Amino acid sequence: MSFPLLTATAALPAIGAIATAAVPAAQRTVAKWVALLFSLGTLVLAGIVFARFEPGGDRYQLTESRAWIADFGVRYELGVDGIGVALLGLTALLIPFVIVAGWHDADPLETKSSRWRPTQGFFALILMVEAMVILSFLATDVFLFYILFEAMLIPMYFLIGGFGDRAHAGSDENAAKQRSYAAVKFLLYNLAGGLIMLAAVIGLYVVAGSFSLSEIAAARADGTLEMATSTERWLFLGFFLAFAIKAPLWPLHTWLPNAMGEATAPVAVLITAIVDKVGTFAMLRFCLGLFPEASKWATPVVIALALVSIVYGALLAVGQRDIKRLIAYASISHFGFIILGIFAMTSQGQSGATLYMVNHGISTAALLLVAGFLITRRGSRLIADYGGVQKVAPVLAGTFLIGGLATLSLPGLAPFVSEFLVLVGTFSAYPVAGIIATSGIVLAAIYVLVLYQRTMTGPVAESVRTMPDLKARELVVAVPLIALLLLLGVFPKPLTEVVNPAVKHTMSDVQKKDPQPEVEAAK
Repeated sequence: MSFPLLTATAALPAIGAIATAAVPAAQRTVAKWVALLFSLGTLVLAGIVFARFEPGGDRYQLTESRAWIADFGVRYELGVDGIGVALLGLTALLIPFVIVAGWHDADPLETKSSRWRPTQGFFALILMVEAMVILSFLATDVFLFYILFEAMLIPMYFLIGGFGDRAHAGSDENAAKQRSYAAVKFLLYNLAGGLIMLAAVIGLYVVAGSFSLSEIAAARADGTLEMATSTERWLFLGFFLAFAIKAPLWPLHTWLPNAMGEATAPVAVLITAIVDKVGTFAMLRFCLGLFPEASKWATPVVIALALVSIVYGALLAVGQRDIKRLIAYASISHFGFIILGIFAMTSQGQSGATLYMVNHGISTAALLLVAGFLITRRGSRLIADYGGVQKVAPVLAGTFLIGGLATLSLPGLAPFVSEFLVLVGTFSAYPVAGIIATSGIVLAAIYVLVLYQRTMTGPVAESVRTMPDLKARELVVAVPLIALLLLLGVFPKPLTEVVNPAVKHTMSDVQKKDPQPEVEAAK
């Protein structure tokens, strides 16, 4: 029997979570190093998965399948395709940066008793989220995916509600209420979507007699599985609603600004750069893969909602006074681009959407983590409390600028390639939608440059006059992320090589072909 590489990749952070939680209360620094070492080990295993993946090979590779709940046809089935391996790499790559950036975020406060030990719990919860997200990208059994989709809400709830941002404008009591509200709202929204999805999962089993993606696909191919049009559409809506909340898509987005605003910057990265990608990934794997006709039926409405997300998120970002809430609304706009690319049903659009997931994760991590360093120094999230930072902390200001320019998809940085492909793919199939989506680029330039101008330029605010520049630990976080943005901006081939074949499979699922040019090129 071959070595279960996929299981090992997901199991290592789970084991690390247990090991971190087991570290004695007084050994907080040891707990941090244990968590970091396990996250680095997971990154090594993810690199091996990436190296062993053959872009031109089978759709699902390194597969594992074992009986789990045999009476109900549930199996422990894993397999990785080109889209999954790209997101697996993103997750394993970002978690070490999240841990290093949050090195002091869970240190005990002086007002707490000596028995209160948040540090071990904080890092253990991060590793547990990593394990569940990785398994979500690998699961090819629908029921197994559902369990993971719901279970990851529990550690995220405690990370948001129990380890909130200490840079709060109100009193400690008010801050605790805001964190609790944000955590409960996050949980209720996602639980509601998950319950609807559970009904759809049960309905799928009744219709198909299996939870296995490969078995359902084979049954569709040989004609033994037929779904009534109305049944397929209802099942699609059950899955899509849960994924649209997780992504999030307007008008189901309102939990995200609260959660990101109240969470620490590393946890906010965990939310928007990693966990939320499960929603858009699942749209490709499950919505388009299981319900192709319903996906095409819903396309006009989904594209309209995506366009609203793009414009609405960007407009609200322009008017924000809170740095992290601004980045949250910018992410809502970016998720609109991702979903637009998925449902444009073109190879360029879906390749761009997948690259967007990866590049948005890296760019948002860079911007949010540097913003977190800035907020920690000043103790405020309000834009108005800053000014002239580039004169006292030029390296911090420079890294913040590059993260912001990546967020607005400046040519030469990684997100530009993604956004360009999404717009090209959308315009070739839906020209009007492509034109409307382009307005998001203009608005992104406004909110990013205004944010930089108000915080980093101008006279030095008295409150930042003694602000220190980035230290060694913070540079370890910022510099590699910026280097990746530059590298993937000029050389995206390592990603496109693994993503494009997977997109061809998805296009085959929905039986769509790229639109042909209406004007032939001159000979």
